Formats: sequence, structure tokens, C-alpha cells
Amino acid sequence: MSQLSRRIALLLVAVLLMSTAAFAQSAPLRIGITQIVEHPSLDQARQGFIDRLAELGYVEGTNVLYDYHSAQGDWATAQTIARKFQTDGVDMILAIATPSAQAAAHLVKDIPILITAVTDPVAAELVESIERPGTNVTGTSDLTPVKAQLELLKEIAPTAVRVGVVYNAGEVNSVVQVEIARAAAAELGLQLIEATATNSSEVLQAAQSLQGRVDAIYVPTDNTVVSALESVVLVAERARLPLIAGEADSVAKGALASVSIDYYQLGRQTADIAHRVLQGENPAEIAIEYQNELSIVLNLDAAERMGVPIPDSVIAKAVRIIGD
Repeated sequence: MSQLSRRIALLLVAVLLMSTAAFAQSAPLRIGITQIVEHPSLDQARQGFIDRLAELGYVEGTNVLYDYHSAQGDWATAQTIARKFQTDGVDMILAIATPSAQAAAHLVKDIPILITAVTDPVAAELVESIERPGTNVTGTSDLTPVKAQLELLKEIAPTAVRVGVVYNAGEVNSVVQVEIARAAAAELGLQLIEATATNSSEVLQAAQSLQGRVDAIYVPTDNTVVSALESVVLVAERARLPLIAGEADSVAKGALASVSIDYYQLGRQTADIAHRVLQGENPAEIAIEYQNELSIVLNLDAAERMGVPIPDSVIAKAVRIIGD
């Protein structure tokens, strides 16, 4: 090969390397989003995550691409979604709610997983500890103030003693909340009566089983029940029972009241952690975060339909009031 030919060959190699580097530099970040079911709280967490990342410079369609999938409440589908992200080699996974987080963490070990709307990451076996996850998983918890919610129930309905709780015993997040509720109920002089549903189609039957047996109903942040909350609202209205919920969006959908976190803000908080991971921090070393800002939300229209008068003391403390 002549000297000129060698120079041309070297020049072509250099151009090829520069082109490859430029492509790699310009290739958008790929984030897979898996969500166990679609309901307002989880949707808001997802939107908060996307909006906050956009503020941090990750612009959808420009330097980041989102691949969003809902499992529609099905565990096997959640696993399929996780396998897809593993095969596709996404750069990061956002897992919304405990079942989706468990499916992703069980199958994917070499991609950072950001979680949100997960009640107890330790009990769900996603992390070794809250302070130091020790795995490829970090993010935020939506552990709600269960005792404060039951205290609110007592303030609204002081004569209530028997409280029915509707939940899916197959959701670790719900089991954790019900365990907390049992302890809190004992302290508050309440009797907890449990009704379980394994899927959304069973929620109405579970709620109906409480009629005549309880003085009020409590729904924690259970994905199965919240996705079919209208069934519980129907029973509460017909039986004239106060219905206390684990989060604000359930109040907007017809529950009476809640002491709630803000899921949109929780999603934004998760995005801040994601940014740290994308900047090079190890998720195994980033503590799980909680949301400290809580607010009382009331639905006065629901109160009227349930025949429950709201004390002025509760109205005065409410941050958000729905209805007249």
C-alpha cells in the first residue's frame, strides 16, 4: 500500500470513529416506564417524573425517549414488561407501584431502577435498607400516614367503632398498611374488620360484605381497590357510611376525606433522584426518600351523599375542599 493510500485509510478510520462518537453522544436516553395499573395517583406520579426531568434538561423526543407500559393490574404482564426493557437495553427503568417494582427488580439486575409509589421497599424485598438500598433500586416511597387517617375518621365520625378496610392481600404495600392500621386502630379504640379482593372485579363484593357490619370504611393506597373505587363509593353512599381514603385522588373520585401526600410531587422528587443516578451516582448508595408534606382533603358533595356532617374543625384544617 502506498503512503498516500495509508493516509487515506487512516483518514477514513478517523472519520468513522468521529461519526460513531458523535452518534453515541447524540443518541437519546431511553427510559422504560412500567406501571401496575392506571389510576390518577399513579398517573400523576408518572407525569411529575417526566415534567421534572424536562426541567432538568431531559426533553422528551430530543434527548430522552420514554417507553411506557401499563400492566393493567396483571402480575404476569408486569413481568413481560420488565423482560422487554431488559431485552431492549434501556438506560433506566421507572417502576410505579409495588407490583411493577417487584417484577422489574426480580428480573433486571444491571439497569438502574427508580421506584415511586412503593409503600415499603424493604418489605417488598426491593432494597436491603431505606438508608442504603444496596441494589440497583432506589427512589421514593408513598407510605401514607395511616394512623392520622384513622384519627381523621374519628374526628369526622366520633361514634364510629367498627371500621371496614377493603384491600388486596396479594399486594405487599396493602398488607403493610393494614398491619399499621391494626395497631393504630387498637390505640384509637377502633375495631378493624377486613374485606379482601384479589382483582378489581371483586372489589364491589368485598365492599358489600361490610354492609351492616361496620360504621365506616377505610381504603388504603391499594392499587386493586383504588382502580375500582367507584364500587366502594357506591356501597358507602347507599349504606350512608363515611369513606376515608389513603390519598387525595380517591377523595376527588368520591371518597369523603383523606390525609394525603401529593403524588405529582412524589414523581418530581423521584426525578431528582433519577438525575443523580444519570450523573453517575450509584443507586445502591442513594437512600429511599419519603414525602413529608401532608394535607387534609375533603369532598363535601360526598359527605352530603353519605349523610355525614363535617365538623368545622376539620374544614378549617383542610388544604383542599371539593364541592360546596
